[in-house]
Amino acid sequence: MKQFIIIYVLFLVIIGCTSSFESENQEIAEEMEESLKSELLDAWYPLTIDTVNGGFWSDFTWDWKQEGPQNKMIVTQTRHVWTSSNAALFINDDIYWEIAEHGYHFLRDKMWDTVYGGFYMIRNTEGGPLEGSFNESKSAYGNAFGIYSLTAYYVMSGDTSALDLAKKTFYWLEKHSHDPAHKGYFDRLMREGSPLLDGDTDLSDDIIDQLGWKDQNSSIHLLEAFTELYASWPDSLLEQRLREMLYLVRDVITTDKGYLTLFFKRDWTPISYRDSSQAIREANYGLDHVSFGHDIETAYLMLEASHALGLHSDHKTLEIAKKMVDHSLAKGWDRENGGLYYEGYYHNDSDSITIINESKSWWVQAETLNALLLMAKLFPEEEKYYETFKKQWEYIKTFQIDHEHGGWYRNGLDKNPEEIKTAKASNWKVNYHNMRALMNCIKMLRGDHELTESL
Repeated sequence: MKQFIIIYVLFLVIIGCTSSFESENQEIAEEMEESLKSELLDAWYPLTIDTVNGGFWSDFTWDWKQEGPQNKMIVTQTRHVWTSSNAALFINDDIYWEIAEHGYHFLRDKMWDTVYGGFYMIRNTEGGPLEGSFNESKSAYGNAFGIYSLTAYYVMSGDTSALDLAKKTFYWLEKHSHDPAHKGYFDRLMREGSPLLDGDTDLSDDIIDQLGWKDQNSSIHLLEAFTELYASWPDSLLEQRLREMLYLVRDVITTDKGYLTLFFKRDWTPISYRDSSQAIREANYGLDHVSFGHDIETAYLMLEASHALGLHSDHKTLEIAKKMVDHSLAKGWDRENGGLYYEGYYHNDSDSITIINESKSWWVQAETLNALLLMAKLFPEEEKYYETFKKQWEYIKTFQIDHEHGGWYRNGLDKNPEEIKTAKASNWKVNYHNMRALMNCIKMLRGDHELTESL
């Protein structure tokens, strides 16, 4: 009888703990959903919609007043289309369908080069040539976001013309940007599509030094774009390129320690200045450092790609993704306030890392939130992930979100209090990172995310 009572009590305790855990998840999910609607989507729309020229306005002050050049960059415009397309499905509100359609028309009619193909990197406010931009250059990075957003718009709207343009962009990259000799893609491209491989005296010195290089940032976003497109268009060549990018990112670009090398020569020889003098190392920190945000984002993107390819029991990708998250937490996490630092540096192959930039960028915090909860779901026996996820959400609510004006500060106020009065929006600061993170977290908290169901 005594044994039965003990078992019954333990059963009640387990049931109580499970109920409490589910209640906490639901509470956080409701907080996130409210923040997503009122402090993110409502802050950006309809304010940023350019009803005069098409597309979206780019530059806004801390209190959401238009101020700045308002050029139309492919990254900005595509991310708005991706966000509004996903919001239309997630919120189930036709207003976002209309916003996405508005953005799609601008991409199709103004950002696409009707002469040479491919998306321009940047245009002026009206969508025409921007004075001073070098030869109307393009990039694999920008065209990757073209694919990413067009596919999202197609999934939301069923408009096959958007899917056709996504396919056209993929084939344009295949023809001009893909390297058949060493795999991967060249990022910097001339207007007609040829990679910037040879010297050009009209280019600045920093660009000349990087001609023919490959990089992690365009690589991970090509991986992201191909993953999105493959789900709607399971083409054999696309599958081949998606696998190629997954294996390059996982096995070549990611180091043994669990972070990404930033730049490579054409044959994937890493670019490193660690054997140089301190002055040269510091002068080249921008090309050779640990980018914690990209690392933790890539862990998610690799798992997403593996899932899209149907690589069941892909233990290697899961193991490396976990290592990347663990490395970011071990080396870049602020144990006092929470939040992930921006940049670190390993000197002389030491195991000790130096934080060279303590800023806590909005997109880094969003990707950290997403990756931590994903790890918590995939490795529930390791409580550190869920506890750190909760601390990260508290950090974001305390230091990252502007609860008065809406939107997220560019950097967390704990390390950069001056950010309270800096721009809420610019060409490089849009809303897809935090939108995706909140949507994914809400789904995971409610047990409705495909990655946690399949891995």
